[in-house]
Amino acid sequence: MALTPAERMKIPRQKMREQTPEERRKNFKEVPYGYNEEQAVLEASRCLQCKKFTCVEGCPVEVDIPKFLDQIAGRDFEGAIKTIKTTNLLPAVCGRVCPQETQCEIQCVVGKKGAPIAIGALERFAADWERSHGGPKAPTIKEKTGKRVAVVGGGPAGLTVAGDLIQMGHSVTVFEALHRLGGVLMYGIPEFRLPKEILDAEVGFLEKLGVEFKVNAVIGKQYTLDELFEQGYDAIFLGTGAGLPYFMNIPGENLCGVYSANEYLTRSNLMGAYSFPENDTPIAVSKNVAVIGGGNVAMDSARTAKRLGAEKVYIIYRRSETEMPARAAEIHHAKEEGIIFNLLMNPTRLIGNSDGWVTKMECIKMELGEPDSSGRRRPVPIKGSEFEMDVDCVVVAIGNGPNPLVPHNTPDLETTKWGNIVADPKTQKTSKRGVFAGGDIVLGAATVIWAMGDGRRAARAIDEYLKTKVW
Repeated sequence: MALTPAERMKIPRQKMREQTPEERRKNFKEVPYGYNEEQAVLEASRCLQCKKFTCVEGCPVEVDIPKFLDQIAGRDFEGAIKTIKTTNLLPAVCGRVCPQETQCEIQCVVGKKGAPIAIGALERFAADWERSHGGPKAPTIKEKTGKRVAVVGGGPAGLTVAGDLIQMGHSVTVFEALHRLGGVLMYGIPEFRLPKEILDAEVGFLEKLGVEFKVNAVIGKQYTLDELFEQGYDAIFLGTGAGLPYFMNIPGENLCGVYSANEYLTRSNLMGAYSFPENDTPIAVSKNVAVIGGGNVAMDSARTAKRLGAEKVYIIYRRSETEMPARAAEIHHAKEEGIIFNLLMNPTRLIGNSDGWVTKMECIKMELGEPDSSGRRRPVPIKGSEFEMDVDCVVVAIGNGPNPLVPHNTPDLETTKWGNIVADPKTQKTSKRGVFAGGDIVLGAATVIWAMGDGRRAARAIDEYLKTKVW
């Protein structure tokens, strides 16, 4: 018997089971276990099936959320994953790392009077159910068009473009500079948030559809964009990301034991430094680690340091917790795992020993002033409040800039003063004919799902361009 709206509203949001903090701070296994079938059906049954799908309006890749929730509620799990994959070929990834609480879930009508539907957790459930029940089914591939597209960058934007274009009948080659696919999903997000076997499975599915992958391929050095066109590619998509780390430009940043978050996480995630010497990439074994920043990358770095054996791990952030850009779930998990939050303070210099290793960090206390251009209250130093703290490792996680390699070698490609590629927000077209761009190289350091949204728009525009040659 169908539930009434009042009955649906009485069902509490289902909480995912997860490792205890005591367990997980000692391993790199995924923290949440995910829903079982009964939990998923109950959670999906909370959906009111509204007449106006405001949740879909909040999804950058336009997943038909009410439909797949209704299918899960009716135990049609195969139908649910089929619905999701109509617009999103990376659901196991998105269900884990996308900020649904500020996108689709914040638009949920149920959330106006209670907790919103756990859309991300249900997307993850559907993807995990499929993987444990025979794996993904290949979608219908249109007849081959004879057109070839080069995708530069194997991150979320590039993978989305590749998946959409291959289904449209075009031949697609993805050029990835690193030795494994996934971009920031591979090198930036830790195993305990996104198991690499899941990412590999999603990439492997694209390969089965016919996408060709070339790793260790540094476009901008190995080939220019013009040389790719000369090789017979009819269009190019640039999804090279924002992998250029920013630093604080304070004294002592060149000391040993000071890392950018990019290097720190890449050593651990992509190169397995946590199992040194089994894997031959070392990472500093530290007792007192300071992570500078308040975003998701800072939380990932701090939680990684704790798992690598650090006794004390500090988050150093110049504003209060209210202004932190990190997801609430990541802050919550970090606190549970014993990460120490030192808020309203900012580093002023790093101090080292005679061997060149960092030993102390000088900070100054801050107070919040008027809001700045970001809408957050501006941190103001408190004169004379400097103090020192013992550290033997510092991870700088204050943001990243766009990868400069391709723009540097492509003078007719328009960029902003910050180095981001200029692209039309509706079509992702750049100033260079036949070249499209999306993801962090255009947006700046944004989210996985926004990069995928760029990828979907670019795929539609590339398909139109290949058919008409109109620029």
